[in-house]
Amino acid sequence: MKKIMLFIIIGFSMTYAAEKDSLVTENPFKRYYKLLDDCDACGCSASGGSMGFSSMLNPNFIGVRYFYQSYQSTDGLYSNSPWYNENFNTIQLWGRIPVTTKIQVSLLLPYQFHNRESNTGGQSISGLGDLTALGFYSIVKTKKDSLTFKHHVLLGGGVKIPTGKYNESNNGSVNPSYQLGTGSWDYIVATEYIFRKKQIGFNAMLNYTIKTENEKNYRFGNQFNYGGTFFYVVANESFSFVPQLGFAGEVYESNYQHQQKVRNTEGDILFGKMGFEIGKNRFSLGANAMLPIHQNLTGGNVEANYRWSIHFNYSL
Repeated sequence: MKKIMLFIIIGFSMTYAAEKDSLVTENPFKRYYKLLDDCDACGCSASGGSMGFSSMLNPNFIGVRYFYQSYQSTDGLYSNSPWYNENFNTIQLWGRIPVTTKIQVSLLLPYQFHNRESNTGGQSISGLGDLTALGFYSIVKTKKDSLTFKHHVLLGGGVKIPTGKYNESNNGSVNPSYQLGTGSWDYIVATEYIFRKKQIGFNAMLNYTIKTENEKNYRFGNQFNYGGTFFYVVANESFSFVPQLGFAGEVYESNYQHQQKVRNTEGDILFGKMGFEIGKNRFSLGANAMLPIHQNLTGGNVEANYRWSIHFNYSL
């Protein structure tokens, strides 16, 4: 774990050192304005599942993000079985690092602290989550002045490293996702498409996570994420504001234990989402809220109430 943390710190430091001299005499926010105009805001807030891998205003950044997820669950044994509250909390260190003009790398390291009610009383878990590393390659990008409509297509992939603790005793719970980590090495393929005309734009994303069996012979089901976000850019030399409105969906395949399918572990959910980002100088602040439109999780025994997030970033 110490080696992983050291690698992340060194990577961020080297990126900042390489760019520092070129930024000293530059108006930092002018750089944001140019990036917004060319829509280099890869990912926006819809990529990487529902919560996102990247910032709208800071394509190259380090930051901290908090997100909260509210659920309720029931064992479903009887028509009047009680429902219990579940609260998922995550504080995440994240960053987006440019390797070349066409390649970008995203790193996300979460710290989880979850709690829930049960028929035996309250339960809580906390600790480091799974580290995610993703690379994106720009395969299509229109030149800034070539067309009225601008397009940007990225293709990527990465890995989720099992740095979070997996607790086998939670396998039999109504919500098997009540964990700090999956305990497995999981692999991600992703694509993003960004369309822009002047101040109006749309970001679409698809990604698929292939999950493997962990040391306890448990394998979480593969997961498909999709989403789209409309955004509008209001910017000048000293300030920017980017409201966003869109949707995000998740589809879960069945979990397996000892290579046997686990009943009522598949499901799907569709969220409506809205949010914003504001930026000044090298700093930006953003927030998102998500409400379910349609859901069918674990045979109806788990229901999502809402999600929200807030982040604070510093541009490299």
